[in-house]
Amino acid sequence: MTPHIEAKKGEIAKTVIMPGDPKRAKFIADNYLKDVKLVSSVRGILALTGTYKSKEVTIMASGMGMPSIGIYSYELYKFYEVEQIIRIGTCGALQNKVNIRDIIIPTEAYTSSNFAYQHSGKQKDKEYPSDDLNKKLIETAKNLDINVLTGTINTSDLFYTEYEDQKVKENNPLAVEMETFALFYIANSLNKKASSVLTVTDHILKEQKLTSEEREQSLNDAIKIILETL
Repeated sequence: MTPHIEAKKGEIAKTVIMPGDPKRAKFIADNYLKDVKLVSSVRGILALTGTYKSKEVTIMASGMGMPSIGIYSYELYKFYEVEQIIRIGTCGALQNKVNIRDIIIPTEAYTSSNFAYQHSGKQKDKEYPSDDLNKKLIETAKNLDINVLTGTINTSDLFYTEYEDQKVKENNPLAVEMETFALFYIANSLNKKASSVLTVTDHILKEQKLTSEEREQSLNDAIKIILETL
């Protein structure tokens, strides 16, 4: 056990799907997995292990922001021997060509945060997913006839901000969210696999957003892509 995860060794699968919200983790487990077992609930962060078409998988919440997903992903990779983590989350569109409910599989995560520097003493502002895992997710989406966008996303420390970062604009991100860079960074630093499947629930430019109920329903395609890939 770790300070933040109470599961015993062997109770967490080699593959973890990681939404931010514990309620979303429970929704995925209850509606898509069989033989589900709650293996950790420290601080209300649920980890549930079950099977999807005989494939063992753990659904575990990450909380919000890079510090939170940084803790959980590190402990999962380092102490529970998890091989790959796929974030399933939401994001806000930053380009007019992106629409509400679009699905984005990032090929690059940019951040202006100093997350990497605090971890290693070396500043990095870009991180990348597992190329192999990304290709499998994109291929699965194609087979399911679900359209996905690929490209850069911006991982921000802040949900509310009045500052327009010129460097963010230079990297031309499709959307903004708060966790993916940290997940990619931790995975790469430990020689593990990571990817991210994001659903657009807000549009910054068009000032559009989904309701809480619509957010729940809009994630179904992303869930199918991830589970069928596994």
